[in-house]
Amino acid sequence: MKKQLEAIKMLLMDVDGVLTNGKVIFTNSGDEIKEFDIQDGMGITLAKKAGLFTGIITGRESKIIARRAEELNYDVIFQGTPEKSAPYMEIKKQFGLSDEHICYIGDDLPDIPILRRAGFAVAVANARDELKSVAHYVTEKKGGNGAIREVIELILKSQGKYESLLKKYFE
Repeated sequence: MKKQLEAIKMLLMDVDGVLTNGKVIFTNSGDEIKEFDIQDGMGITLAKKAGLFTGIITGRESKIIARRAEELNYDVIFQGTPEKSAPYMEIKKQFGLSDEHICYIGDDLPDIPILRRAGFAVAVANARDELKSVAHYVTEKKGGNGAIREVIELILKSQGKYESLLKKYFE
């Protein structure tokens, strides 16, 4: 697993059930509400500081997702794409990466084709069993509750980058 993690240059993920707990709330006026874990956000910030690319491929389309991606400076975002293989191939081409350079995190059936290709395939703890069976790693944390941070720390520690990123917080 360490060799797989050392090769990672990009972190790609689904949103609902991965960056969120998978629940979507609609207000009476039709607005959508999603919750994002702040520690996952800090993980994305650390990944970016370590030089990793970050991206989202999600089947649903939402202004909230676009806003969160902008806040955290994601490198790429594909929304409204329930078939995720084409965006995945486009991202690889755009960034000049091969499968071995990509960590993909998912939770449900549309994520399986990418999990089967990615160099490091991750299923969150609350993922469907079918995903867990093809993943290289299953998180201890659930999606929307620190799973992203868990994966990022695993990658950064394997690449020897984690401790140097923390120094500024202990000076």
